[in-house]
Amino acid sequence: MVISAAEQVSPGRIKIATADGPAFFIRTVYLQCVDPELIIPAAEFSGEEEQDVLDAGLCYAAESKASAYLARAEQSRFGLSRKLVSKGMEKQYIDKALDYLENARFLSDSRYASAWLNCRKAAHHEGRIRLAAELASRGIDRHTAEDALNEYFEENPEDGECRKAVEKCMRRGMDYDKTVHCLIQHGFSPGMTAAVMDTFTYQEKKSR
Repeated sequence: MVISAAEQVSPGRIKIATADGPAFFIRTVYLQCVDPELIIPAAEFSGEEEQDVLDAGLCYAAESKASAYLARAEQSRFGLSRKLVSKGMEKQYIDKALDYLENARFLSDSRYASAWLNCRKAAHHEGRIRLAAELASRGIDRHTAEDALNEYFEENPEDGECRKAVEKCMRRGMDYDKTVHCLIQHGFSPGMTAAVMDTFTYQEKKSR
C-alpha cells in the first residue's frame, strides 16, 4: 500500500488516499501497530502494517454506520451489533467500533433502556416481570435493566400501572378471571394482581 494523500480531518481522524484504491477514513485509536505519524504521503505499508491500516478503515466504516443509527434514536449494543451484521460488516470490526462509541458515551445501554421504557408506556401498562423480560430480549444485562426499571417505577408506580391495566380490562368487558390472567401475562406479580383486584372488588361492592 502506497499512501498518495493523508489529511487529518479532525483530532484522531485521518482521511487516506492510496495509489491503487479509493480514499477512506481511519480513527487512530483503531490502529494496533502503525504509528499514526507515519501515515504521510509517499509512505509505504505492507504485510501486517498494511492490514492494520485497512482494519482501522473497516472499524471506522462500522463506526460511521453505527453513528447514523444512533443519530436517529438510542440503540442497545446488542441491537446495533445485529443491524451492522445484517449490513455485511464483520463482528471483529463492529466490536471495536462499538467499544469506541461506548467509551465516548455515544452508545449507552442504560440510556436505551430508559428511553425504551418511557416509549413503551405510551401504549402499554405492564409490570416489572414483563418489562424485565423485554429488556433482556433486547440484550440489556440484568444490572442495567434493574437500574432502569427502578428509575422508571419511581416515576410510574407499578401498582398505579396495574390499576390502569385493570381499568382497561374492565372497559373491554373482561370478567374477574380473565382480568387476572391478563395482568399476570402483562408482568404483574400474583401478589400485586390480587391486591389491586381486591381493591376494585371492594370499591364495586361499596358503590352498590
